[in-house]
Order: sequence, then C-alpha cells, then structure tokens
Amino acid sequence: MKIYVPDRVMARTGDRRALVLASFCLLLTSGFTPAEEAVPGSVQALWAEMDPASELLDVRVVRQWEEDGLILRYVTFHIGTFKTRAARIAAFYGFPRDVERLPGLLHLHGGGQRAFLHEVRYYARRGYACLSINWGGREMEGAMPGEPNTDWGAVDPTQKNVPGYSNLLPGEKYLDAFQSPRNNNWYLLTIAGRRGLTFLERQREVDRERLGVYGHSMGGNLTVYVAGTDDRVKVAAPSVGGQGFRTLSWKLLPEKRRQVPNGDVELFRATLGFQSYAPRIKAPLLWLGSTNDFHGIMDDTYRTGSLIPHKDVRYSFAPHLNHRFTPEFSVTRPLWLDQHLRGGFRFPRVPATRLVLDTVPKFIVTPGNSRPVAKVDIMYSVDPDPPARFWRTAMASRKGASWVAELPILSVKQPLFAFANVHYRLEQPVEVPFARPTSTFAISSMLKVASPGELKERGVQATDEPSRLIDDFSRGFQDWYRLSAENPHHWQFWTRKITDPKWRGGNGESLVFEVRTEKPNQLIVVITENFFRGYRGRRRGDSVTVVKLPGGGDWHTIRLAPGDFIHQETRKRLESWEVADLLGFRAYYGDRGGQVLGSTRWAGGRPEFRSLRWVKSDEDG
Repeated sequence: MKIYVPDRVMARTGDRRALVLASFCLLLTSGFTPAEEAVPGSVQALWAEMDPASELLDVRVVRQWEEDGLILRYVTFHIGTFKTRAARIAAFYGFPRDVERLPGLLHLHGGGQRAFLHEVRYYARRGYACLSINWGGREMEGAMPGEPNTDWGAVDPTQKNVPGYSNLLPGEKYLDAFQSPRNNNWYLLTIAGRRGLTFLERQREVDRERLGVYGHSMGGNLTVYVAGTDDRVKVAAPSVGGQGFRTLSWKLLPEKRRQVPNGDVELFRATLGFQSYAPRIKAPLLWLGSTNDFHGIMDDTYRTGSLIPHKDVRYSFAPHLNHRFTPEFSVTRPLWLDQHLRGGFRFPRVPATRLVLDTVPKFIVTPGNSRPVAKVDIMYSVDPDPPARFWRTAMASRKGASWVAELPILSVKQPLFAFANVHYRLEQPVEVPFARPTSTFAISSMLKVASPGELKERGVQATDEPSRLIDDFSRGFQDWYRLSAENPHHWQFWTRKITDPKWRGGNGESLVFEVRTEKPNQLIVVITENFFRGYRGRRRGDSVTVVKLPGGGDWHTIRLAPGDFIHQETRKRLESWEVADLLGFRAYYGDRGGQVLGSTRWAGGRPEFRSLRWVKSDEDG
C-alpha cells in the first residue's frame, strides 16, 4: 500500500522503520484506514496514470454556422467517467474557413462566467482554431431550447459546489471515499482542460504541435494547472490567477489571513498548490495581472513565476487596477500567443532593474532594446498588503540606456516595494477585445522588495514628508484608475492615494477640491474603508455623499468633512479618515437595493478637478 507522507517527515526519517511509524501515525491522525487506496502525495503521483487521450471524445456538433469567414460550432464532448457516470462538456469552437494547420488555442473562462463566443471569434480572426469550454455549466450563450449543456454526472466541480475548490475530504459529489486531492474541484476541471487539448489536436485543421492555453481569474488557475500537467502546451497566458502560496502567511504581513483547505494542508500544497505545478511548466508563460488584484496576488505571482525552470516568463501588471486591464496591458496576451504559436512578433527581455538602498533609495531600470520605448513608469509603495497598496509613480529621468528615480520614504519601519512598467511602441495598432486598439504594449520588470531590517542595515533615511496636497492633477489622472472613462454617463475615477501615510487625512481635517462642469449635475463622492483589509477590522464598505454642482463652466470649491459621508448599509456617518482606503468620484451610485444616487444621465462633459487637498477645520479652504 502506498501512503502519502509529507516531505518533512521523509527528510527526518533515516530508516524504513521510522518511515513506517511516521506513516502509521499519519494514518491514525488523518482518519485513513489500511484498506484505503493509495493517496497521491505529489503532482507527479496525482497525474501519473491520467491519460487525457485514453477515452473516446465522442464529439457531437450541436450546431454549426458561418460568420465573416469563420466556421463556428457549438459542440459537446466526453470528459471522463466518474463514479460510473459519464461527464460531458459543452464548448464553442471556431476557426477561419479554408485554412489548415492552424495553431490551436484553449480558452478557460473565469468564475461565474461561461464559454465565450467573443474569445473564439477574436482568436479565429487572428488565425487560430480556438476552443472555449463551458466548465462552469452556465447556460451557453444563445442556447436554444433543448440544446445540451455541460453535465458533470455524479460529481460537481462547478460553482454550485464552491467548497470543493479547497476540499480534500470525501463527500457525495467527490471522487474518493477518503481524503485525497482527487476530491478537489480543480482536479476534475484540469481533466476537462486537458481533454480540451485532446479535442483540439484531433481537429483536421489544427497543427497538434502548436497548442496554447489561456484563461482569466479561475481560468488563470486552470491555465497553470493544465500547463503544469500537459507537455502538449507550447505557450500559456494566465491572467489574475494561478499564483501559489495561498495557504502560507506573508512574512511582511503575518496578520493577513490566508486560505485554509478542508483537509491536510501539506497534502493540499503538495498536490494542488500552484507552487508545486510551476516547476513542471515547460511552456513559455506570460502572466497578465493588475497590481491590486484580490485573486491574482501580485507578490505571490512573481514568487510562483520564479519557480518555472526555463525562465521564459514575462509579466504585465496594470497599475492601480483590480481584476482588469487597460489596452496596453491586455494586448500582451495575443502578442505573446502570436510569438510562440504563429511566429514573427518578438517580446523584449524582462527589463533589468536595481534597487539601490542609499540614504534615499533609487530604482534603476534598463529596458530591452529590441523595440522602441514609448515611456518607462517606475512605481513604488510602502504598503505590505498587495491588493490594498497604493503605488506611487516616481519621477524618473533617463540616463543613457537606463531610467533612474529616487524613492523617498516617510519611515524605515515599513517595507519598500518597487517595479517598473516599460511601454513599447507597436508598428501598427492592435485590436484588443472590448477596448480600443492600442499602439503600445507594456512589460513589467521583476518586483524588488526591501524589508524594514534591510532598510535600516543599509542606512536608508526617512527623507520624505507628509503632504496635505493629494493631487493637483497636473499629470492628469496618473495616480488614479478610471472605469468606463469613455462612457459619458457611467464614468468613475478612483485613487488609493489616501491610504498611503504620505497623503492620509488627519483628525479635524476636511477633504477639499475644486471642480467645474458645463451643466448642472450631482457629483457622487465615495470613501471606501478597509478595502481588502479584514485584519484591521470588518470591511466597512462605501460611505457616500452627493455634491450639487451648478455648472456654467466656473470653478467651485467643495469642502467635505467625514460626517458628510453616509455609510450605504448602516446609514451611519463616517467618523474619520483613519481607515479610508479609496476615494472615488462617480457620475452616480447604485446600491444593492436598487436605489440610485445622482443621475444615470450625466449632463454635458465629464467634470474637471484641481487642488484636491486636506484642510484643517479652522483653516480657510
């Protein structure tokens, strides 16, 4: 009988008797019995006997149609047989008509989503045969009455069974009658993804030697699982997902609660932790991310990527955003896939960087010179919490082939984080899904980190000073992120700047800014507290105030105290700026109950702002 034994036990046992004793003790404490089957204790053991091509696919074409030179199909195929019941998955498949030996691309949708026709269309237009599988089982886009959908049979790895994503223990919807990584949803979903590769390689128009995989969020998780288990993958491009170390605490933020699986944590890490899959990835990989993502944690993404042996890895992190990207970052994915599946395009190397810990820290960036550089943004932060931190844009200057910026800090008691985004020019604009074409693309450098101990040891001094001027908007919305910015009625402008100790509001201070609009409107101002910071108190959510603007094109000074903001759930007034993490200006605000503050029909052009600042209550604003 084979038994799972943690690596730490193996390392401490020098003889067979000690190993058997340790194994028996583990069996007793974990509820195993000698009659149980072998439990895979590593990624290799988990996938050793799984052959994604062993069972017939039994492909059934539900519907086929032509559209703008593309062949599109709604299909279902056999995933596997689990607990004696067959499971089938629905998918969209498309490719350009009358073209052979196409690269094949597997799309893995995110949580709460479904197979996407727009992904299939986009990549088919770019010269791919693209398959988007409906692993989550939601109703297929445009499905007609009676058309089949995904049917997992006796198991359920969909979001109707959310606990299954962190589960190892037996249950009605799980495979094994004992603790096992095969009882985890990700195991079944990875099988589905690998069966998708089998589907692609068996299509007559597909070149089976050119297969790639990509996905967003939970689809990013699946991308790493598939790339780490299947050598047929020749390129991978996960976004905001697939990073490891989720069950481990951050050294610089130990109070942050990490994920705890339902079962043996070491077994989970060894068989389902992404850090255990990264060393097995042989394909070139691009990680598309956002610096403040709640799911694809930036710091852990870099940590996981460093475990990929071949080092043909790139990163592209859109600043200030959560779970989304701007076009110059989004475009890196199709360009990366093109390079490795179609040829022609070549990515620059990862920008070389140095964090110099002098009296005032400096960051030095040397971009790859294979393409013309449009700009270099050097960014730094002192916040150890990745989803919540504010990234300051440093003032960088060019010196020869490098860009250099000083990184002044307020205190050596906080860590220092720094990275750079290098924006390169494209020969011609490239189309991006759901966005305008872009003439540039952005590659991120590696993340550099210095702990408080390192800062003190190297003689770094606190040379920065607090600023009551939050933003004069002389650089536009550089330190903000904008949502629906081009929509005249649904725009939102947000910044995390007020969570940085340099710009945090103090007791007895009011938020003051100047604004002008063409026509009368109601401006919504939002303060969000404890955003992603449950360790310092319950998330208090949004507190909102409505500011009436007379229009006419004149500047108007607005002064807001904490008590002017009303919490949208408790209806209590904001008491202070102490745990404010986000400041937002919005055209309107809709709460969960359907109530709308402001108007969904903003009049005239978007507002202009200047001189956003903190002012003492007894001072003239």
